[in-house]
Amino acid sequence: MEMLSLENELKENSYPGRGIVIGKSPNSKYAITAYFIMGRSENSRNRVFVTDGEGIRTQAFDPSKLVDPSLIIYAPVRVLGNKTIVTNGDQTDTIYELMDKQQTFEQALRTREFEPDAPNYTPRISGIMHIENGTYNYAMSILKSNNGNPAACNRYTFAYTNPVAGEGHFIHTYKCDGEPLPSFEGEPKLVPTTDDINTFTDMIWNSLNEENKVSLFVRYIDIETGTYETKIVNKNQH
Repeated sequence: MEMLSLENELKENSYPGRGIVIGKSPNSKYAITAYFIMGRSENSRNRVFVTDGEGIRTQAFDPSKLVDPSLIIYAPVRVLGNKTIVTNGDQTDTIYELMDKQQTFEQALRTREFEPDAPNYTPRISGIMHIENGTYNYAMSILKSNNGNPAACNRYTFAYTNPVAGEGHFIHTYKCDGEPLPSFEGEPKLVPTTDDINTFTDMIWNSLNEENKVSLFVRYIDIETGTYETKIVNKNQH
């Protein structure tokens, strides 16, 4: 699989929607994840990421302008023991609760479908990172309508065991801007990572479309110790 420039993938797409990157740093020290949100409507753009325990949640920047919280207010990141869950919706909670009951990532997502936001039927994208005794693996998932037909849900899971240093995978909700918005196609894109969290954060944030970007979360987890560093960037600053 050809390695693509994450910077170019973002700069050349005005509306990838929401995106998840998961991978391993070139020096093999860190498990890396990034999650960003974008918005075209005032309601979608009226958001910030705030920390919530070991994870984060979305919050209205201006509560007086919040219209419909159902698909925009949720916890994108939660930590369950040695697992870090990253998703674009309230399926974070589904994965957390069912994995806590010994179900698998795939079993948990079998209870969910794409978002009920006709005519886009936004895909639900999810990732899980598992770090234990100095080992690291991750998986990513997308649940989407059958080419815009909401009668069928297509489910894809991609698992990466013993990830390669310097490699990450990038999945996002929309192939590009459009009416209706076309869903992401294919398997997650192979992209490079960096050793430095600040460099990686700045590259992603500066590459996202200026008008549509809303918030970015990046976390580097030390694979040996489990300790982590987190960066949050919000276009709307408190």
